[in-house]
Amino acid sequence: MQTKLKFLGANRGVTGSCTLVESNGTRVLVDCGMYQERKLKTRNWEPFVVPPDSIDAVLLTHAHLDHCGRIPKLVKDGFNGKIYCTDATAELAQIIMLDSGHIQEEDAKYKLKRHKREGRKGPFPEVALYTVEDAKAVIPLFESIEYNQVIPIGDEITAEFHDAGHVLGSSMIEITTKIDGEQRCILFTGDVGRKDRPILNDPATFRNMDYIVCESTYGDRVHPPTPSIEDGLTQIINDTWNAGGNIVVPSFALERTQEMLYYMYKLLKEKRIPHVMVFLDSPMAIKITEVFKQHEEFFDAEMTEMVQHNITPFDFPGLKMTPSTDESKGINLIKGTIMIIAGSGMCTGGRIKHHLVANIDRKESTLMFIGYQAIDTLGRIIVDGKKSVRIMGQQYRVKANVAQIYGFSAHADRDELMSWLTELKSAPKKVFVIHGEAESAQSFGKHINDKTGWDVMVPEYRDEVILD
Repeated sequence: MQTKLKFLGANRGVTGSCTLVESNGTRVLVDCGMYQERKLKTRNWEPFVVPPDSIDAVLLTHAHLDHCGRIPKLVKDGFNGKIYCTDATAELAQIIMLDSGHIQEEDAKYKLKRHKREGRKGPFPEVALYTVEDAKAVIPLFESIEYNQVIPIGDEITAEFHDAGHVLGSSMIEITTKIDGEQRCILFTGDVGRKDRPILNDPATFRNMDYIVCESTYGDRVHPPTPSIEDGLTQIINDTWNAGGNIVVPSFALERTQEMLYYMYKLLKEKRIPHVMVFLDSPMAIKITEVFKQHEEFFDAEMTEMVQHNITPFDFPGLKMTPSTDESKGINLIKGTIMIIAGSGMCTGGRIKHHLVANIDRKESTLMFIGYQAIDTLGRIIVDGKKSVRIMGQQYRVKANVAQIYGFSAHADRDELMSWLTELKSAPKKVFVIHGEAESAQSFGKHINDKTGWDVMVPEYRDEVILD
């Protein structure tokens, strides 16, 4: 018998996280995320490398779409095992997958109509990857667990979840296997959070681990100091207010949006910015913010103290939630400066595209990016300085100011990842570096080896490794 890892996603790329663990006849999938890079999106429609009905369990690190987004397809194609994750992750993933199913259906209809009108076929199938009903079929399979609770998965294989400090309910997952009486511990980092961030606790650390499957989203760079967030927001908001434009914020519905609200609450309270109206124009982000309110057990000490004093950054004067389509359309009729926070964070779908259309050619407006933009996404194309971009089938000149605030990242950077890794008291047998663009992953892999001498591998898609 052997323990094997098969790398089935986010290998020399940032999205589509998916790794198969096989041991003692048990198959476990760690994450099953959606590909969002344009050149890799066709993989979402490809058959799974391993038959879904042969997989015993899915272990979900957290609820971001690039980690959970293909689970409805997995279930539709035959998976019927349990999906283990924290209760907050289960609630959030349900919201995100239902929203994704809706977007999949709407996008398929729109593409079919547009391609028929244009007399062509697009690069992606004109059918939904999965529907809302497919996403609903996932819900009964969730099995909520708590941090530090050991879960038996199969014969001589267990899983234990630890706080990743990345987003609400996020986890690092420790899988322990035993073959011929010998135990092996494999840690999947998921996405590693940062120390001293608002709202959540710091990521857990470890003393010993045989193997580590580590993310590398920011493995080739170092974040600027955190105080730049408040200063950057203040300058951008005040400059745009003075120019008479709007601040359009593409934002991930989970965590990034809630942190944005936290900082807006703080800046308004400190009177560093004018009383600009803030529209949270994302039904999913609105629902997720409600989940945050129900899970105080994941908050850090500062946030817990705020809650105990009946203070919440998720509700302040001037904040307007717009769940309905009519309310969303009405935003662009408002005169004067407003802030619009809408999804998706990389501008790959959702309401943000409509707000980009309304503001991208206004030199007085600002497109403010507060999240990572993967290669080939619309967001990346804009921040890379393209002067003309295609949005919903039409070309638009980019005249608005384009700003980025890097300090918002919920991902540990190169130095923070190294600091976290070197909490280990003994060298792991091997570190597998995934979930980073090719250059970032390879750079971080080399950095680990240079600093520690550890054995490092940067696997490619479909690579298979037998663990010693």
